[in-house]
Amino acid sequence: MQWRRWAVLTLSLLMARYLFWRVSSTLNFTSPAVAGLSLLLLGCELVLLISAFLPLWFSLARRRPLKPQPLGRFPAVDLLLPSCGEPLDVVRRSLQGALALDYPTLTVWLLDDTDRPELQRLASQLGCRYQARAEHAHAKAGNLNAALPLLHGELVAVLDADVVPQRTFLERTVSLLEQDSSAALVQTPQSYMNADPVLRNLQLERWLLPDEESFYRWVEPVRQGVGAVVCAGTSFVVRRRALMAVGGFETGTPSEDLATGIRLAAAGWRLHFLAEKLSAGLAPHSAAAMARQRCRWASGTLQILRTGANPFKIAGLSPLQRLAFAEGILHWLNVLPQLLLLLMPLLAVLAGGTPIRLDGGGLVSVALPFYAAQMLLARPISGQARGAVLPELYRWIFLVPLVGAVLSTIAKRPKTFRVTPKAPGPTRGAEPGLVIPLAGLLAVQGLALVGLLRWPPPAAPLGLTLFWLSSSTLLLGLSLRCCWDRPGVSAVPWFAVQSKQSWGQVTALSEEGLEARLTGKQIPTQHWGLPLELACQKGQRIGMNWKQLNAEQQHWLQQRLYGKSGCWPVRRAPFELRALGPVLLRLITPARPETWFNRSLLPLELQGLASSPLTQASRPSPMNESASTRMNMATPG
Repeated sequence: MQWRRWAVLTLSLLMARYLFWRVSSTLNFTSPAVAGLSLLLLGCELVLLISAFLPLWFSLARRRPLKPQPLGRFPAVDLLLPSCGEPLDVVRRSLQGALALDYPTLTVWLLDDTDRPELQRLASQLGCRYQARAEHAHAKAGNLNAALPLLHGELVAVLDADVVPQRTFLERTVSLLEQDSSAALVQTPQSYMNADPVLRNLQLERWLLPDEESFYRWVEPVRQGVGAVVCAGTSFVVRRRALMAVGGFETGTPSEDLATGIRLAAAGWRLHFLAEKLSAGLAPHSAAAMARQRCRWASGTLQILRTGANPFKIAGLSPLQRLAFAEGILHWLNVLPQLLLLLMPLLAVLAGGTPIRLDGGGLVSVALPFYAAQMLLARPISGQARGAVLPELYRWIFLVPLVGAVLSTIAKRPKTFRVTPKAPGPTRGAEPGLVIPLAGLLAVQGLALVGLLRWPPPAAPLGLTLFWLSSSTLLLGLSLRCCWDRPGVSAVPWFAVQSKQSWGQVTALSEEGLEARLTGKQIPTQHWGLPLELACQKGQRIGMNWKQLNAEQQHWLQQRLYGKSGCWPVRRAPFELRALGPVLLRLITPARPETWFNRSLLPLELQGLASSPLTQASRPSPMNESASTRMNMATPG
């Protein structure tokens, strides 16, 4: 859009003016220690600004994306579902979703990397192929590569074992590959059914969008414009011959997805991003699990620099592709200047001088317009996917663990690969590995405040420094509060809905049951033709569990919740000043257990599917159709 070009141009001019002012008017060279600190501060700012502005500049090359069209033919697809220890019910839900896809030439493979007999029985029962490899090297990439020689389909789709696709997933993605014969891969957004720990523990589901929203609604479309779409490891479709031509999935790094995408782009293939939420998986259930996931991403991504997919060295990439892929790898290093900026006030006290010289005129006429413009434009530029301040919580909570992961990877001692748990663990309070570093950083802010008030450095911009300390202290306090996981987290997602019924209004739904508000005294005994039993009642509010669902009813309910088109709504990030009160309240509010009428809920769209499983009795269910046509394939590989 034209306004975005003008917005990027305006921000770029303001940044150039800001950097000129910083270099020409604000550096302090009153002593060697202060001079070093002043240059270090400028260097940290410069690194972070370049990392933030590169996607803005990439957006100037944004191309019109392809739109899915009706398929004229249906190339054969092998759908791979790699599993490594996920709970049986989670794998079953994903397999049933895969088998229910509206696609006639599909073979579903369960790739078991833990050799569990119950998974082999599940595959046989549902009617899909099962493959377990003899050796378990190279984690997920090795598991996928072990299956490639067994495949015969023209295309390969990959879903993680906790991801449930919508029934149109293949129809929509394959359409783009059919339209563009030079395309090797189509990536779709990676969405989550449940709230992540940042949202859930602070109860910010209404006020903050998940971190991945910004990536898939802003970064990926921008990357498509420069031919550098990031393969995200799940919810994508790739041409098998293109994949085989680059040697399969990259095994030199745990981030096999990004590295494989780089190899495909370097081989001359195009990568497409389809901005439709066509699947959803499970977010980590605890702050510690999410920290482990982020550290694995950081370490695995940086390890790409030591493989043949290194964007600085691999042949075949255009300059813009090289720059975009490199930025996607190196942005994990941003945690180092971010940590230094947190320590800067204390370092200034210790150095005996301020690292930045300011006058009121420059602050008001140069710095303030620059930062105000960034904050005001954050929501519209990102497609309403993020605000300017609250998303920083994701960075601050995991800052110190990420610094450790980055430094150990740089030292060629990456941490051992560990799978993110897909089920809630026992509630044990806060994770010390997160609490202790955050408490230490809060103590640093306190020491800096005492030092500035008692021994203020000469010409220190005290007002600005106090604002810096207070804002960082607030974010660190919220981050610390987030480390206490809410007790009672359900193993299955619950969703916020608005569904009027003759007896009342349903307000929350899940595979376990529903919550509703009665309009009279009648308590329902069924919903959608499925039996219910009362579990909890508080006045006109009732909580009910599904009662004795058979396999067919359970599958229908899962398709109702996860499988239909448009069930995952595209939300707009709220205006952050409106969230200030609720956010501040979270600092003093303890982590309340998840119970009836007090659950962590993400929104779900319910329109567009049959109102009762009984209405589908006249035709075979998708699961049964898939099972009957593929039962001859249900043999161990």
